[in-house]
Parts: sequence; structure tokens; C-alpha cells
Amino acid sequence: MLSLETIGYYSEQLNSQFFPFHLGLFYPWTGNFIGFVSDRNSRGLLLESVTAFRRHAQFPSEGLAAPAWITGVDWSDHWSFWEEGYAALMVTDTAPFRYPHYHGGQDTPDKICFDCLTRVTGGLIHVVKALSE
Repeated sequence: MLSLETIGYYSEQLNSQFFPFHLGLFYPWTGNFIGFVSDRNSRGLLLESVTAFRRHAQFPSEGLAAPAWITGVDWSDHWSFWEEGYAALMVTDTAPFRYPHYHGGQDTPDKICFDCLTRVTGGLIHVVKALSE
């Protein structure tokens, strides 16, 4: 299961990206990438998805397989699939760890980077194709 969760906001500014629980030691501080996030049981799906995305998309990406207790790892619909034993991951621009207008009054369509969203979507088409083979 792939859960697409907030995939349209990107920034090239340094320090535009934040992380919970010391993840910033391992991941970029510029919010210009798409993230693939899973629990450790879904690591195989994560690796296959990130590999397919990177093979076809001209867009930065990061992958994380981590325990669900780390803040944000289970913040979307994929967690309910984990509960039933299915491999699942979230594809995200990291939402409140990057986007200053998340669920606020200024959360409007003009904040979307449509070029970035197009490239991410194009890459995800190849991910779905690779997973279906």
C-alpha cells in the first residue's frame, strides 16, 4: 500500500526542513525532496519503491524505515495496513516538518510547486508499474 500524503510543497532554502528524534543528523535540512517512510516490517517495499523512483524520476528522494514510535512515521493511512500485517509506506513532502502553512489559513493552492509535483507524480507512476510486475 502506498499512501500519498502531502506531496506538493518544496523549498530550496537551507533550514527549510526539520525532523523529529535526531533524524536531522542523517537527512537533509533543505526541503526539496520527497520522502518514502515505512516501518521496519515494510522495509522491502520501501527499498523497491525508492529504487524504482530514483531510476525514473529526476527528483531528490529520501527513504526511512523506522519504528512507528518515532514522531511522524505513522501519521497517515498506511499505519492501519501495518496493523493488518500488510506492507505499506507513506510518500510525503514531510508536511508539518517543512510546510509552514500546514492546515492553516494560508494553506492555499499557490503554495504548491506544480513542476515538482509533476516530477514526483511521474516518478510514482514508475514505482506503481515496478511494484505490479
